[in-house]
Amino acid sequence: MGEQREIEPGIEQDFTRQMSYGDYLRLDLLMAAQQPQSDPPQHDELLFIIQHQTSELWLKLMVHELRSARALLASDDLSPALKRLARVKHIQRVLTDQWSVLATLTPSEYAEIRPFLATSSGFQSAQYREVEFLLGNKDADMVKVFKHDPVAQESLSTLLSEPSLYDEFSAFLARRGYDVPAEVLTRDVTRRHPSSPGLVEVFAQVYAAPAEHWGVYETCEELVDVEDNFQQWRFRHLRVVQRTIGHKVGTGGSSGVDFLRRALDLTFFPELFEVRTRIGG
Repeated sequence: MGEQREIEPGIEQDFTRQMSYGDYLRLDLLMAAQQPQSDPPQHDELLFIIQHQTSELWLKLMVHELRSARALLASDDLSPALKRLARVKHIQRVLTDQWSVLATLTPSEYAEIRPFLATSSGFQSAQYREVEFLLGNKDADMVKVFKHDPVAQESLSTLLSEPSLYDEFSAFLARRGYDVPAEVLTRDVTRRHPSSPGLVEVFAQVYAAPAEHWGVYETCEELVDVEDNFQQWRFRHLRVVQRTIGHKVGTGGSSGVDFLRRALDLTFFPELFEVRTRIGG
């Protein structure tokens, strides 16, 4: 038997002051946040609500990690920034896998709850827009969508005017001595990042000798993974919407499937994909 240690005075009293699992997680609020609107009640509405609430929680964490990764790159702290991006990739996989749960909702079942969604739509997710702004898909018109929500509008306005994760990576490369074009470093960060032939040249040098540029090379591949995961999420979203409502207009007034299909043509890090044509040939 191991040596018995005497409990220090006051320890038992400390245990009595510890909060419960439910207290720490605020489960009273969390479990009360599902408020179906259907009347008479529709069985599948709870699935729809929980699917989107959990997605918002994961998006909140993704925003948290991307903000941190961006700040770490700005302070030249590459290793922990890569750790943040690794976590983002796992979050993205969870979000993509979640679509399989919503895909169990048939068109007939969705038709029973759609009238109760009114004009609410995932298009109005402020956190999703924050993720896109942090990755570089900037659009000032998207800020106007949230005029009904001053807090969200202020957060998006701030992100619109700040460098994206990719902007900070470009600045990091310049501080490391890479020949990043001046127009990349001084560009209008409130706009979507345009492709730069000069930045493609920088990445071509990195990919020509990965061992000599390992940290940068690894970051490039992490960013490619993030974009690839994002596109898989977008595609899975499109397919679930298509199998559920076909080509109907979305509840928020968007063109539905057509809107989601156009999003597949957007890219966050164009040079990292363009440089692949140059590798080995």
